Amino acid sequence: MNQPVIPRSWVASANGHADFPLQNLPLGIFSHDDQPPRCGVAIGDSILDLEAVLAAGLFEGQARRAVEATRGGALNAFFELGRPARVALRERLLQLLGENAAEQAQLSDFLCPATACTLHLPARIGDYTDFYVGIEHAKNVGKLFRPDNPLLPNYKYVPIGYHGRASTIRASGADVRRPKGQTLPVGQTEPSFGPCARLDYELELGIWIGRGNELGEPVPVAEAAEHIAGYCLLNDWSARDIQAWEYQPLGPFLSKSFITSISPWVVTAEALEPFRCAQAPRPEGDPQPLSYLLDNRDQANGGFDIELEVLLLTEKMREQNLPAERLTLSNTQAMYWTVAQMVAHHSVNGCQLQAGDLFGSGTLSGANPGQFGSLLEITNGGKEPINLASGEVRKFLEDGDEIILRARCRADGVASIGFGECRGKILSAH
Repeated sequence: MNQPVIPRSWVASANGHADFPLQNLPLGIFSHDDQPPRCGVAIGDSILDLEAVLAAGLFEGQARRAVEATRGGALNAFFELGRPARVALRERLLQLLGENAAEQAQLSDFLCPATACTLHLPARIGDYTDFYVGIEHAKNVGKLFRPDNPLLPNYKYVPIGYHGRASTIRASGADVRRPKGQTLPVGQTEPSFGPCARLDYELELGIWIGRGNELGEPVPVAEAAEHIAGYCLLNDWSARDIQAWEYQPLGPFLSKSFITSISPWVVTAEALEPFRCAQAPRPEGDPQPLSYLLDNRDQANGGFDIELEVLLLTEKMREQNLPAERLTLSNTQAMYWTVAQMVAHHSVNGCQLQAGDLFGSGTLSGANPGQFGSLLEITNGGKEPINLASGEVRKFLEDGDEIILRARCRADGVASIGFGECRGKILSAH
């Protein structure tokens, strides 16, 4: 049986690239030399400057309108245009960057080495909501606090979430300052104030909202996919000791709002089409979603098969020239609710979503050791420290530690794509 031919790019580094082959074409905001931030497309080891391509007259119609909407150093207006504009731009980029493109010589001048560029947040984030759709994480954390009743009764009916702090979201590479706050030390009856001692990461998928909805007008679950612009990686840094003291009765607050890191490239919904899959079937005895959350097409094709990885790089590893050590290998198939269900539930009360809003999926852990998406789970709440190849021991993160998130999409007959990295290094508290 003949293997399908995978299209190639004239940009040599794109062919077989781990993250950014021709089939991906994620969008982001970058700056190079002294130019102001502008929209670019990741292709191999380079970034294609879309404003330069626009000025050269190489976009027309919907594709031209799409690039014009990226001006100003943010993708919000582009997101608001919705799927037709994204598809038109993608199709034109596939032509321009395909190996037989007639414009190769002209476009070569508009390529910037990615290592020479600075990447910024892709959009102005008006609102950020973090969900809790990773059921294995919910069960693992529940067991730590409620061994006899890990999942609360509403979990299998409601896509649980909380409103986070948009102002502290940063692109990959931003340092993570260890937060201070109130904690209640074990055996004490009154809290103390000081640096967080149980700093953790959370492995999540980020979801960018495209077209918004009017206030008071819910988004039906069958139409929710049309309101998604793309995806990224998200690290919901968590101060577990601060969280344990503050979270009752209203949930996370200062334990989550000190920083959230995201990968800077927006992997479009269209690029992820080959990696869609059926939503994982609910275990026998679980309730069916209520009608406003249930759509047969979404259940059949609303999931994703994306491999998720977490690596840890410590100061000692750097000194010894050791590679980062893998802590987690998980998958988005651990999501109990689909992205469409998250959008439908978030808006069912009439809440207005706007282009550039960001959702976090919640921690995506698998069912088995090696698949847990946080140190809270890996170390059983700090009771079972992990031993690293460098000889170090970790219960939670220490100053100088760097967490690296990666993702990979694979399917038969199509090129593998990735998300780029989401990195953050921990600095000591002020």
